[in-house]
Amino acid sequence: MKISKPVFGSALLWVCASLVGCAGQQSEEALQQAYNDFQKVKEDSNVLRSAPKDVIRAGESLARADRLSSYWGSGSDVEHYAYLSRRYSEIAREHTEQMLNQERAAKLELERQRLQLALREAKLSSVQQQGKWLEEQILSMATTHTDRGLVMTLGDVLFDTGEAELNNSSNRIVLKVAQFLQLNPKRVVRIEGYTDNTGERQNNLQLSRDRAQAVADVLVDLGVDEKRIQVEGYGDDYPVEANASERGRAQNRRVEIVFSDEKGQLGAAR
Repeated sequence: MKISKPVFGSALLWVCASLVGCAGQQSEEALQQAYNDFQKVKEDSNVLRSAPKDVIRAGESLARADRLSSYWGSGSDVEHYAYLSRRYSEIAREHTEQMLNQERAAKLELERQRLQLALREAKLSSVQQQGKWLEEQILSMATTHTDRGLVMTLGDVLFDTGEAELNNSSNRIVLKVAQFLQLNPKRVVRIEGYTDNTGERQNNLQLSRDRAQAVADVLVDLGVDEKRIQVEGYGDDYPVEANASERGRAQNRRVEIVFSDEKGQLGAAR
């Protein structure tokens, strides 16, 4: 069976048009994705501060891809430069994350050094007088005596929302606890973390333990033997207020430090 030339030519044109259409759609999608990625890094002040050259390269590649998109048959070039733009945007984000991690690490190191200096200065004063003053401070900050022992509550304001890293306002309190433990070497503590009932139970358990561990880590950094510290996370168990209001939930988001008696005997855990 022979196919007439007009029919064969029409079929060939249809196939070519279909292929061009598919290629055009692919390049358009690649260009749009590159544009979306570039907009995100361009509007992020941290990225602009830490990786300006990568942002510029991403913009230049995107502009070239956009110019080429108006030319017939340039789909592969459009996709190439769109890919380059997306890669530069990704590199900019990676550089930014590295820089932010370095800044956080440097900030924590400076704060640790400052606390250690304050601790050394405190040791220069009369140990007996300091011990009495610290005991009064600990007693004044402790919320209550319970069958578990003397309990001090660190409120949710010492942590950023959803984070386990202690903020600067907590360091004075933890420093006093470290000094008290160093002047009372037989005492031990149990650090207990709690959350409100917002979110999944497993996540709350992990967050509560991470927050308790953050307090323990600072105490160890300040010279307290880790063997004198127990860490527990209870999630949203044992609320002190109803979770029906924001005030109640804030009360339940807490870390409790339970002190042993002078002989090192802790009350039973929950």
